[in-house]
Amino acid sequence: MISVPVVDMSGKTVGKYEFDGADLADRISKQLLHEVVIMYEANKRAGTFKTKTRSEVAGSKKKLFKQKGTGNARAGGKRSPTRVGGGHAFAKVPRDFGYRMPRKSLQIATKMALLSKFQDGEAIVVDSIAINEPKTKVVSTLLKALGVQDQSCLLTTKDHDATVWRCARNIEKLWVSPSKELNAYDLLHQKRLIVTKDALDALRGK
Repeated sequence: MISVPVVDMSGKTVGKYEFDGADLADRISKQLLHEVVIMYEANKRAGTFKTKTRSEVAGSKKKLFKQKGTGNARAGGKRSPTRVGGGHAFAKVPRDFGYRMPRKSLQIATKMALLSKFQDGEAIVVDSIAINEPKTKVVSTLLKALGVQDQSCLLTTKDHDATVWRCARNIEKLWVSPSKELNAYDLLHQKRLIVTKDALDALRGK
């Protein structure tokens, strides 16, 4: 059984949240989490590197000099990979490194990563987050009240909240994600998790 205090936006404890860890996952597989992180990192790679082959570099295809009789080693065109300014023998071309794991594996990994945050004491449950005007200072004050202003944080709400997103987008090390878009990579990348009660209920499937 996992029990964590529930705080308000001022950092004051207003209750307690208890749930069975088995609601999220029966165990934590480091291998699965590792594979998921590798997948997300691979999908972020641009893969836009490019070098020119001998057919793409500038220069004539004409043979530099005749095959025999000059006393020099035989030579082809100036675009040969063996010559300065020639093309690359095995040129790099744009490549897509992205791939996808099974959807169920990603869902299980997300719940495992969420469970690990509570087991490691890195999760903070907030009663609710109500912001009337899009000012960065509101979220900045919230982080200071929770004592996590110097750490990387992931703020999770039940649904997409445009006001919260606008308030948080200029804060370094702070990511915002609605519960429906939460994934294992975001959870593992950020040190602390700040989640509302409604969002946690939704993640548990209640």
